[in-house]
Amino acid sequence: MTRPILHGYFRSSTSIRTRMALNLKGIEYDQVTHHLRKGEQKDEAYLKVNPQGLVPALVWTDGQVIPQSMAIMEFLDEVVPQPPLLPADAGGRARVRSLTQMICCDIHPLNNMRVLKAIGTRFGADDEATAAWFRYWVAETFRPLEQMLAHSDQTGRFCHGDEITMADLALVSQIINNRRFDVPMAAYPTLQRIADACLEVPAIERALPQHQPDAE
Repeated sequence: MTRPILHGYFRSSTSIRTRMALNLKGIEYDQVTHHLRKGEQKDEAYLKVNPQGLVPALVWTDGQVIPQSMAIMEFLDEVVPQPPLLPADAGGRARVRSLTQMICCDIHPLNNMRVLKAIGTRFGADDEATAAWFRYWVAETFRPLEQMLAHSDQTGRFCHGDEITMADLALVSQIINNRRFDVPMAAYPTLQRIADACLEVPAIERALPQHQPDAE
């Protein structure tokens, strides 16, 4: 059987959480890396794989191409059900999806590399202003997320109980990305505690940027 191929970039938070999901599922895969700062994601060959020119994109064993990390994580949960990335009950699944989307839909679209580049080249933001932008949008979501997790009896060792879900993968990958912009974490002890617990899991630790073939 053909191994899945993950098109990504070592430092991309979306690629990080996708690698974590693949590792947790025990899926062996090959990686094709696209250096985002060099614009390799816009090369003609990759645009034939993913016309949007973004990472990640997963090429499954049957040749199907699945872009978008959230879609990939849910796909993996359906084709390889164990260990699950979503709870068994409808209410739990809704909660985990909500937590995941707070990060993937409310933080990431404003802070991904192409946006940060655009506010510099199109609107004149220097490095300091760009970092301030990044930290502002993280805080806008991390403040309520901290409250939601800290005060919910559904929160356990991880975001939802004591088993890792896709919400944890989104959280950890965001916190890893935050380090590049010196996002202070003192106000988010619950988020930091959960991330620390996740990083104790070998499958998650192996997905970190420094362990990837394209790491700089």
